[in-house]
Amino acid sequence: MLTRIGILGMGGVGGYFGGLLAKAYAESDQFEIVFIARGETQKAIAASGLKIITDDKEIIAFPSVVSNDPLTIGKLDYLICSTKTYDIEESLLSLEKCITKNTIFLPLYNGVDATERISTLYPDNEVLQGCVYIVSMIESAGVIKKMGPYEKLYFGSDTAPIGRLKALQTIFKNASVESYLVDNIVETVWEKFIFISALASATSYLNQNIGEIINSNSSRAVYVELLNEITMLAAVKGLNLPNDIVMQTIHKLEKTPKDATSSMHRDVLAGRKFELASLTEFVVNEGLKYEMELPTYKMVLDKLSKKINT
Repeated sequence: MLTRIGILGMGGVGGYFGGLLAKAYAESDQFEIVFIARGETQKAIAASGLKIITDDKEIIAFPSVVSNDPLTIGKLDYLICSTKTYDIEESLLSLEKCITKNTIFLPLYNGVDATERISTLYPDNEVLQGCVYIVSMIESAGVIKKMGPYEKLYFGSDTAPIGRLKALQTIFKNASVESYLVDNIVETVWEKFIFISALASATSYLNQNIGEIINSNSSRAVYVELLNEITMLAAVKGLNLPNDIVMQTIHKLEKTPKDATSSMHRDVLAGRKFELASLTEFVVNEGLKYEMELPTYKMVLDKLSKKINT
């Protein structure tokens, strides 16, 4: 029986993990890997494949299909979603003809509200929760550059059939994707959100990369205050996170390439639309729900909101 896996969003996350899947199953008669792409990215992959550049090697992967036409894409068994969070609704509604009642969604977005948003669009489908730790980005159309050793993918669900979850884990494992099927996926996703939200907010607000933040006492103080505020919010929400989550997150940052920055900061620098709503504003709004003061997050939101409006 043929299993068809769609990759929506060919950026640093979707491009990297989708590329590993496409490379592994290129000769398979059991799996088809479908890249959902458009414009120059679609043209580049169709002509030359997807290139992945890491610190020590390059690979080129050709998917079974690369298209943004639902009729060409066809019905999907799994859909791995990794667009920007502001594109969730538009991108998924455009694929309505590709979704059956058995399609399972795996969101790999930066925010924590994607599962709820996708379930609103497709209430009859299983929508997993997931997150990744990776430093990767688009270098040019059809080319993904990955920096450093991190490439962990976590996923899980409280409701999806365990057989489908284990099948997906086997698919990842056989493609050399470092993936983990975890029981406490809500906490795992929030641990990642704490990392990326504070980092995105700090790098974009300070206009500094990771090394600059770590090496400046004043910048590091802003970053740590953001961490303190978001971990306090998580505690008030009742999430069971490690007691030393702030120190764990700082240690993760210190292991990240010093010349790297967040994807939100890169978008701000490039003058593109950026994920302020999911990564900063969401935290401020959640704080309001619980009548919490989050002054550092509010300060960041106020400044970055002006960049959206200019």
